[in-house]
Amino acid sequence: VQLQAFGGGLVQAGGSLRLSCAASGLTISNYIMAWFRQAPGKEREFVAATWWSGTRTNYADSVKGRFTVSRDNTKNTASLQMNSLKPDDTAIYYCARSRSGYIPNVASSGIYDKWGQGTLVTVSS
Repeated sequence: VQLQAFGGGLVQAGGSLRLSCAASGLTISNYIMAWFRQAPGKEREFVAATWWSGTRTNYADSVKGRFTVSRDNTKNTASLQMNSLKPDDTAIYYCARSRSGYIPNVASSGIYDKWGQGTLVTVSS
């Protein structure tokens, strides 16, 4: 039972990367899927989330217009397309699945009870 995030790497500023999150042993269909990131010396922060059907999404202000979150419930995967990357985007990126039930704040890490191991994104200037 796990989430596995992959797709990270080294990219120059202005470039693009696509992260993927594959779920095994659990379903994502009825849960919010989100991406968080943690830069060196900083706390983990919310990046983006996609709600059950994928038609509703949320983004941190810092990534709006540059990142696109999506999901494919049939493949049990979620993705994060990252464009116009900046050095400040350098971080370990984690995918997460929400708990069931009422979700008061999609950006709160506390509502997620399944986490992937993280994938490192490094953006050079």
